[in-house]
Amino acid sequence: MTKTKPQLDALTGARGIAAWFVVLFHIRIAFTDAVPQSLITVFSKGYLAVDLFFVLSGFVMWLNYGEKFGRDGLRAVPDFLVRRIARIYPLHFVILLAMIAFTILMAATDRYSAEHYPLAELPLHFLLMQNWGLTDGLTWNDPAWSISTEFGAYLIMPFAALAITRQRLSMAMILTAIVTLCLSVSMIIFASGVATIGHDIASNGLIRCVFEFFAGVFVCMAWQQAATTQHKALTIASTVLVIALTVAAGIGWINPIFVVPLIFSAAVYLLARSSGWVGNPLSSRVLTYVGEISYSTYLVHFFLWILFKLVFVKDQFNVPITQIALYLVMTLILSALLYRLVEQPGRRIVQQLAEKLRPAPGVAIP
Repeated sequence: MTKTKPQLDALTGARGIAAWFVVLFHIRIAFTDAVPQSLITVFSKGYLAVDLFFVLSGFVMWLNYGEKFGRDGLRAVPDFLVRRIARIYPLHFVILLAMIAFTILMAATDRYSAEHYPLAELPLHFLLMQNWGLTDGLTWNDPAWSISTEFGAYLIMPFAALAITRQRLSMAMILTAIVTLCLSVSMIIFASGVATIGHDIASNGLIRCVFEFFAGVFVCMAWQQAATTQHKALTIASTVLVIALTVAAGIGWINPIFVVPLIFSAAVYLLARSSGWVGNPLSSRVLTYVGEISYSTYLVHFFLWILFKLVFVKDQFNVPITQIALYLVMTLILSALLYRLVEQPGRRIVQQLAEKLRPAPGVAIP
């Protein structure tokens, strides 16, 4: 009998807030004169929301598929990959097609940018391989780089899951794995010579995603395995860790590169632990819905900002706050529409197509 998966709405709500931090990060230079500098400083850290996405994704993947991989082994791979492709690909495909149409229009008016919209890289984008270290920078729909790296993590996960489920891991071993993964990716990125964990995404993005994704896997294992007394101890330890490392990085005692993965790993544990708490705002219906449509928000906002600036903006470094508000409202509305009209039906179509292509029981595959 399959256990009912817990409904961790706080994770969904946190994902929604994180998506909007990415939005504000990408448009922050447009309203530097309209809001306090302290807010601009906060928005300038919005790129770190992607690290939260990676840890969250690993947590949720293990929560939903860990038991199945442990039970079915590699037989679980086709269903896993179909469901993940159905989840991420339809919206990515639609937005990429829209950007191709936009590029054709720009070319017709002599405004085509071969640097940001290179035709030679389109196959990599369609295959979700654009950020596997095969290119020199971000092109086309910039935020989709993280979808590319997550797809890479999905391909690795079945084999990693087989190795993990064959072991009897104690809580100490699980916590050691989390710390090892977090410190390893920090050291690798630091050794590459970049200033922050978000620099040189073309080279470091896949490594950053895979290590943090599997840190999230082990965070989920810790959350699942912890008994009541362990949960209390881990909750206290995670809270102290998040506060201490955030303060230390904020005042310059430690390079943020070395603490970001650890902070978000501890934060995801706290989010999962607090999801059932009465009155948790992250579990509210509003924020849960914002989280549900956050994938559309994340993938569409960058392209929408490009279009918005072409139509409405005269000075992209000094956009009136009313226009910023209009853009944010448009992003929210478009996110809801894409979730309803592309994400949900696209998921059903891919799964139905996969079901039709699946061999009938007992039919030999030549």
